[in-house]
Amino acid sequence: MITPVLREYLEEAGVPYEVKEHPQAFTAAEVAHVEELDEWEVAKSVIVLTDQGLAMVVLPAPLKIDLDRARTELAMPAVRLADEGDFVDAFPGCEPGAEPPFGNLFELPTFVDRSLHSERITFNAGSHTTTVTMSRSDYMDLVEPEIVDLAVTAA
Repeated sequence: MITPVLREYLEEAGVPYEVKEHPQAFTAAEVAHVEELDEWEVAKSVIVLTDQGLAMVVLPAPLKIDLDRARTELAMPAVRLADEGDFVDAFPGCEPGAEPPFGNLFELPTFVDRSLHSERITFNAGSHTTTVTMSRSDYMDLVEPEIVDLAVTAA
């Protein structure tokens, strides 16, 4: 099920989107597999803890964050991957690890890696069994994230 805050936001914005149910998938790569998508079409949310609090970084499924680059690019000396315990209460209505890439809905700064350039993106909608697919341009207009260069190929 799509988290209510996301559904309401998308409906109010009047943008087209598709909701899809699928077998349980915990990683963005698993989502790509079960939905038969190219991994570059799947956007994943990565939560980081900075010296200014939680932030959301959105990148394509096959990439990961370079934390050293993040510290420089974000001009924050302390940036680390957040543990689930750091953000379990930050995303009401969402299963842990399935938060949609809309940090603005949860009062978090949102950074999108410039490598996210697929015309349409698919992402978790608040659960490990539901995704939303929409145009990347509509997503960018709704979230108004800061564009960054933080991603590297996952090892």
